[in-house]
Amino acid sequence: MSTESQQTPSSFTTLERVRSEGRLWADLCDQYGVENPDPPWRLSLEATCEALNAGTCALPTLERRSEEDELATTVYADLPFPERQVLALAHSMMERGLIDEEQLANRMNEVEKRLNSV
Repeated sequence: MSTESQQTPSSFTTLERVRSEGRLWADLCDQYGVENPDPPWRLSLEATCEALNAGTCALPTLERRSEEDELATTVYADLPFPERQVLALAHSMMERGLIDEEQLANRMNEVEKRLNSV
């Protein structure tokens, strides 16, 4: 991921690290020989967005989309759509206290360990 652009850094260390040092799905496809252009987490992302809007409306769709649009033009503008959307959602969830940065970092470490154990 490019760090050459003049993006506003994320206020969350974990998300800023992913934005600046992470890997794009297209790169991972090449590395692992995956031909599907949609990342495997895309359906989970969409389901999470729907769940956050349902019931108690922890993150209403219109607010989430508005925040995503704002973050897409400032903090995550140098990323392609699927990566930008997942980082914007995590950003909005942390802003609201739905998940904290330590929980997110721990979960990311668990997923990375599973990926690398294959």
